[in-house]
Amino acid sequence: MKELKTINRLIDSFAKLPSIGRKSAERMAFAVLEMDEEDVNEFCLALQGVKSAIHKCPICGLYTEDDECEICTDKSRDGATLIVVSSPRDVHAFEKLDTFRGKYHVLGGVLSAISGVGVDDLNIDSLIKRIDRDGVKEIVLATNPTIEGETTALFIAKLLENRGIEITRLAYGLPMGGHVDYADSLTLNKALEGRRKI
Repeated sequence: MKELKTINRLIDSFAKLPSIGRKSAERMAFAVLEMDEEDVNEFCLALQGVKSAIHKCPICGLYTEDDECEICTDKSRDGATLIVVSSPRDVHAFEKLDTFRGKYHVLGGVLSAISGVGVDDLNIDSLIKRIDRDGVKEIVLATNPTIEGETTALFIAKLLENRGIEITRLAYGLPMGGHVDYADSLTLNKALEGRRKI
């Protein structure tokens, strides 16, 4: 049977998504093939829209469709406390708690020699500028409790140690090797409450 190059291209595209293996990508590709043309067009527009309309907030690095994200522009939030996270997904995990009224800073990854991610690849310079400009009094380091997350947290703690601000780390209600965006609300809340000074 002759190979269908177009469907193989779609399968390859779906397989680039995280946690999608070849079999799942095949199922998704054939599901698209069976969709109405109108639904396929809407799917394409949604994909294009995500890339053209959404960008990183120039202040914190969170995804937004506006000039600045709604958290940074919210005057009722306390800018003296920043939770520093690896990715925008982590912010959503904390926001689900509805207990933290400070602000966030998204690093855009973690230090990783294996992946080739260094200090210059992370959103650290803008963090230092925010601390100096906005009168930040506490930094809560909320990177994942992995080797890379710990390395990143320790690097930032060392970098900021002489700036006269309190630097805390989430308590280990989060398991080593776990990820903030997968944690349940109770575990995440306990980790936030039990944060400790580094």
